[in-house]
Parts: sequence; C-alpha cells; structure tokens
Amino acid sequence: MGTDAGVGRGGLGGRPEGTVTPTRWAARAGLLAWGFIYLVVGLLALRIAFSDRGRQADRSGALAELADRPYGSVLLWALGIGLVGMAVWRLSEALFGATEPDGHSVRKRLLSAARCVFYAVLAWSVLAFAAGAGGGGRSSDAQSRDVTARLMQLPAGQWLVGAAGAGIVVTGVWLGAQALRRAYRKELKLGEMSPRARKLVDVAGVGGGLARALLFVAAGAFAIRAAVDFRPDRAKGMDDTLRSFAATSAGPGLLVAVAAGLMLFGLFAFALARWRRV
Repeated sequence: MGTDAGVGRGGLGGRPEGTVTPTRWAARAGLLAWGFIYLVVGLLALRIAFSDRGRQADRSGALAELADRPYGSVLLWALGIGLVGMAVWRLSEALFGATEPDGHSVRKRLLSAARCVFYAVLAWSVLAFAAGAGGGGRSSDAQSRDVTARLMQLPAGQWLVGAAGAGIVVTGVWLGAQALRRAYRKELKLGEMSPRARKLVDVAGVGGGLARALLFVAAGAFAIRAAVDFRPDRAKGMDDTLRSFAATSAGPGLLVAVAAGLMLFGLFAFALARWRRV
C-alpha cells in the first residue's frame, strides 16, 4: 500500500525508530501476551466445536487452561506482566502521542487512555488469578449478564443496553472493514518484511480481523436482543457467543472457522510484536 515511508520516523518521544526503550519492550511484551490469549481462546473454541464442553472459551477459560499445564504458574505471571507492558505502552501514547500520522490528536490520546485502562484491568485480573486470588475466574458470560442486569435497573436502562449493543455491533463492522482494507499495514515496518512475510501477515490480519469482527457483531446483537426482550440473561459473553455459532444452520463448521480465525489473530499479534511501529 506504500504506507511504510514517512510514517512515525521519530518513534516514541522523538527517538530514532531503531532505538530500544523500556516502552518499546513493554509494547512488544504486551502484544505477545495479547496474541497468546487469542491463541488459547481459539484453541478452546476449536475443542468446543468437536464436542469438548469442559472449558470456557474466554479469558477465564484460557487462564484455567494455562494453570493446568506444566509451569502454568510461570506462564500466568509472564502473561500478566506482558499485559502490564501493554497498559504502559498505551499510557505512553496517551501522554506523549502515538507514532501514527495523527497520533498526537486529542481523539487518539483519549483512545489510548481508554485502552490503557482496559489492559490495566485485564492485567490485574490475570495477575490476581496467578496469585491465587481468582481475579480472572468469573466467566465472560456471568460478567455480561451481571452488567446487563445492573444497567437495566437504571432509568432508561433498557435503552442504555440497546445503545451499548448497537455500539458493539458498529465496532465489529468497523473492525471487519479495517481488516478488509488492511489498514494495519500503515502501522507495520513494511520495508523490513519479505514479500512472503507480508502475505502471511495479510492472511493472519484479514482472517483474524474478520473472525474478531464477527464475534463483536454477534455479541452486540445478543445485547440488543436482551434489551428488546428486557431479559438480561439473553446477553452473552465471549464463551456463549462462540457456542452460539455451533447452533446456527451452518453447524459446528462456523465455530471451527471462527476459532481458526481467532488463532490467526493471535499469530497476527505476534507479527505486530515483531514489525509494528512503536
């Protein structure tokens, strides 16, 4: 797409792009941790598609899966620390601006601040789980139902849930459009990538992005349905949303495709850790 030249030459805080900084290390570690979570969730969803119903296909299920493995505690601590790195990276973008052309705009800084809060909460839940506090133990489905029920108790709560669901759907459509446009390329160091690497990253970026987008759209649609029916129990987290794909007319095949896409997104995050401009 020809977007490699001239994008973010100064890097973070005006330093040359090749300079190693703590924030760059934090960003790489965070992207690796984020990709690893998607890989495990995709693998769990794949197992569900083949009738293994024993584990939640969401963050809590992924943490429990890792905890059962040899050196699982070490993996969980490494994952939590990596997500702390992601939060630190997003905080630096909020304070100093990102490497994108409009990375210093107010909109971009506010978005980075929101992402910082999200990853800080996620990192806390993983580290709490690793420490035995059970912070990541509640399933996404239970959390989704609880939040929906609380919102519906507020004045105009039904409208708030519907609006939130619509926002999630719009986000999913936007994510899918960005993946199809390969908008991520403007964030990559294309000059350092071989033609084969670019093709593989495109497969992972487009395929993974579309699977993630479909997950957002479906979860948003369930939230809208919960609002229309005034039934908080109809809201679904990641696990129930993934399982719902197997109940469609397409059968388990659709869940297999989405699971494979989530695993691709995990690999895409690994590629970002290697080649993303930070």
